[in-house]
Amino acid sequence: MLNKLKKVDLGMMIILLALMVVSTMLVHSATYGNPDYANYDVKTVIFYGLGFFVALVATLFDYRVFLKAWMFLYGLGIVLLIVVYFTAEEINGAKSWFELPGGLQFQPAEMVKIILIITVAYLMGRRNGDALRVRQDLLVIAFFSFVPFALVMIQPDLGNAIIYLVIVLGMLWIGNVKYTHVLLGLAITVGSLILFMFLFNTYNKQIHDYLQDHQKTHWYERINGFINPETASEKEVYQAQKAKIAIGSGGLTGDGYMKGESKNRKFIPYPYSDAIFVVIGEEFGFQGAAVVLMLYFLLIYRMIIIAFQCYDLKGSFIVIGIVSMYVFQVFQNIGMMIGLMPITGITLPFISYGGTSLLLNMLCIGLVFSVKAHQEKYEMAT
Repeated sequence: MLNKLKKVDLGMMIILLALMVVSTMLVHSATYGNPDYANYDVKTVIFYGLGFFVALVATLFDYRVFLKAWMFLYGLGIVLLIVVYFTAEEINGAKSWFELPGGLQFQPAEMVKIILIITVAYLMGRRNGDALRVRQDLLVIAFFSFVPFALVMIQPDLGNAIIYLVIVLGMLWIGNVKYTHVLLGLAITVGSLILFMFLFNTYNKQIHDYLQDHQKTHWYERINGFINPETASEKEVYQAQKAKIAIGSGGLTGDGYMKGESKNRKFIPYPYSDAIFVVIGEEFGFQGAAVVLMLYFLLIYRMIIIAFQCYDLKGSFIVIGIVSMYVFQVFQNIGMMIGLMPITGITLPFISYGGTSLLLNMLCIGLVFSVKAHQEKYEMAT
C-alpha cells in the first residue's frame, strides 16, 4: 500500500493544493455578504479534503479493475441518466440532479464522464495499438458514446453533452485512427457546423416559436446570443456582456481581493460557480488569470507525461481522456466569459464551487495516479 502511495505524483499534489487555496479564496469573495451562500468557502475546503482522500483511495485500486467492469459501469451510468430524467425535480429548467440528504445534490452526468472514458479506453485498447477499423471499432465507439450524449441532451444539459463528444474525440486522436478517417470526420464536423448555422439563421423564428420555454433558456438563447450578438435580445447577451465588462475592468493587476463584490460582478449569475473566472479577472486582473492558467498547464503537463510513460495503452487512453475533458472545460469556461464561446453550464475544474463536480474531478486524478502506480506490475506481467 505504501509503495503505491509513494508513486503519487508530488508535483500534481502541490498544484492541486494551490488550486484549493485559489478556489477557497474566490468562493469566499464571490459569496461574501450573501446569506444564501453562507459557508460555501468552508464547504469547499471540506470537499477538497474528501477529494484528496478519494484520490488516494483510487490510487490503491488497480485501474484495470475498472476496465474489466466497464460494461457494468456503463449500464449503471445509463440507468442513472434515465432515472434522473423521470424522477428528479426540475431545477433551472433541467432534470439533472438527485437530491441527497443534507441538502447535497448528485449529478449523474458528471459521473458518466468517467464511465465514458473507461468505456472508450477499453474499446480502443482491444486493438493493442493497431489502426481502428470503421465498422468493428469506430461505429461501436460512436454507439456507446451517442447513448449517454442523447440522454444528457434531453435533460437538457448542453455543456456535459459537448464534453462527452470532446472526450471521445480526444481519445480517438491518439488511438491510431487512419488519416483518411480523420479528414472525413473533420469534413463532416465542419460541414455540420456550417449547415447548422445556416439552418439556425434561416429558420430562426420558427425554431424559437417551436421550442418550449426551458429549451429556449438552455440552448436557443445562448446559441443565438453567440451567433447573432448584434440582433439578439438583451436577455440573450446580458451575461456575456456583463462578464466581459467585469473582466475588462480588472485590467492588468485587478481591483484587489474582496474589492469587486459591489461592482460589475453583482450583475452576473453564479459568480461562485459557472462565472468564477469573472471574479479572477475583476479582482486579480490579467496577472491573476495568467497564474491560474499556468497552474492548469502544469497539471495537464504532468498528466501527459504520465500517459507517455505508461506501458499499457488502455492506461494511456484513460489519462488522455481525462486530459481532454479538463482542457475543454477550462477553454469553454474561460472562453464563454470572454466571448469566444457560447454560454453553457460548464464549470471551471477545481475552482468553481460544487461538491459533486470536485469529488469526481479528484476521482479522475486518482485514476491518473492509479495508472502511474500500477505500471511496474504491468511491466512485470508483460
